[in-house]
Amino acid sequence: MKVLVVDDEKLIVKGIKFSLEQDGYEVDCAYDGEEALQLAGAGDYDIILLDIMLPKLTGFEVCQQIRETSNVPIIMLTAKGDDMDKILGLDYGADDYITKPFNILEVKARIKAILRRSKSEKEPPRPGAEVIETETLKIDTGNRRVYIEGNEVNLTAKEFDVLELLATNPQKVYSRTDLLNLIWGKDYPGDGRTVDVHVRRLREKIEKEPGDPRYVRTKWGMGYYFEG
Repeated sequence: MKVLVVDDEKLIVKGIKFSLEQDGYEVDCAYDGEEALQLAGAGDYDIILLDIMLPKLTGFEVCQQIRETSNVPIIMLTAKGDDMDKILGLDYGADDYITKPFNILEVKARIKAILRRSKSEKEPPRPGAEVIETETLKIDTGNRRVYIEGNEVNLTAKEFDVLELLATNPQKVYSRTDLLNLIWGKDYPGDGRTVDVHVRRLREKIEKEPGDPRYVRTKWGMGYYFEG
């Protein structure tokens, strides 16, 4: 597995690189936003660890530009411990975040969890997997692909997970806590706002009118559900 570590603090990069290489990962390093984009564009990475506070381009800008062409999993690293940084990271397309100072064992655990999900996307379609179709939306759960009026929509892994869970259980209302536990896992340190951000991004991609959604609906005071 190939990992790109991006941080301007060289001691942190050195420590992460050493620890991951001990576990058999191939690790490349970048120390500013522009270098990160160059490497991300040239290298076929399985996951990217991306600091928010970077010279030249911020981690948010790097994440946003990577997301224009790639769904490679991205874990944001933030030193501030500020909720807004975390939510903004997710809003720009990150899959997860870790707050500094962190334990390298936590970093490894998060990487393994995301890589497991990423690997499952590349496996052959699951036996009996559904294809869910409406007048404009098609969800191929086996191949993890989504189409709007025949055009494929580029969803991140988490966005697809949310849509798949809701669409395979139409009309069932899931609270933000339900979705957080089922998709991110009970040990995930985030809160319901993580779900809200992903739902909003999902609506922007699949709904004709995100402010008045046709498919991913809100049951006020309760949660989200799929209208088939």
